[in-house]
Amino acid sequence: MIFYYAIQTVSVATQIALEEAGAEYEERLIDFRTTEQKSEEYLKINPKGRVPALVTHQGIITETPALLVFVAQSFPEANLAPLHDPFQFAKLQEINNYLCSTVHVNHAHKMRGSRWVEDDDEQSKAAMTAKVPKTMHESFDLVEKEMFVGPWVLGENFSVCDCYIFCISNWLAGDQVDLKDFPKIYDHHLRMRERPSVQKVMAIHKL
Repeated sequence: MIFYYAIQTVSVATQIALEEAGAEYEERLIDFRTTEQKSEEYLKINPKGRVPALVTHQGIITETPALLVFVAQSFPEANLAPLHDPFQFAKLQEINNYLCSTVHVNHAHKMRGSRWVEDDDEQSKAAMTAKVPKTMHESFDLVEKEMFVGPWVLGENFSVCDCYIFCISNWLAGDQVDLKDFPKIYDHHLRMRERPSVQKVMAIHKL
């Protein structure tokens, strides 16, 4: 497999999962500083021009929730998802899809405003940026109170949800949100940093 990633992006979540699974894969860094994600070569891998992307022997997979489930199902011995419990597996996907569709989008309003308004609409982009601390705090407050079971996201067993929550929790300081406002997630964040897989990925992404 070939894993395309950019440092300090949502790629972190899938890369932790790959390491937890003991997967064999090649790393391919996409340099956002040179807009390599928009290069003709990379657009052949992912026409969306985003990361991450994973090349498998069956084809290419994009989008973090899909990638996390793929890793969990491809390496069942790693026990990264409740594969034999339909309800719990649905809860896993519920959380991951919320992180993808709502939390990540809230964060992106800070520096990706041109996805929603014209490039020269500085007033609208500034308004979106200004609201990021509020929307990110509200999002993590919901996760803390309604989704996070503890000690891991789904309960007693570590899962790919933990990779995803940890990844996004690293963005909070830059979004002017104090991680300590969420005691369970803060404790989780500290415990995640003790895992060998996380330490390896943190070194790659300079976190």
